[in-house]
Amino acid sequence: MNMNIQTVRFDADSKLLQFIEKKIAKLNQFHDRITNVDVYLKLDNIAHTIKDKVVEIKVNIPRYEFFGKSSTKSFEESFDVAMDAVVNQIKRKKQKQAA
Repeated sequence: MNMNIQTVRFDADSKLLQFIEKKIAKLNQFHDRITNVDVYLKLDNIAHTIKDKVVEIKVNIPRYEFFGKSSTKSFEESFDVAMDAVVNQIKRKKQKQAA
């Protein structure tokens, strides 16, 4: 599984990168044919003072692509919400294939 973490207009802390890598490694328990995972970390500057942390996750499985996006006050929280969305999509796809 290839893992790609991109930050947009800032440098991510090593703790944040380790947190994300650890969580992504757990994706294999939901689907064994994941080929690529892209994570985009962005700072959303809507009100010019409050910066929301935006996380986008794209997971590629042969013939399928799953996507999750979240925006909260911390990258960890945004990542968890987006990851839950991707995991739910993968679970639903597996249930449909099993049925």
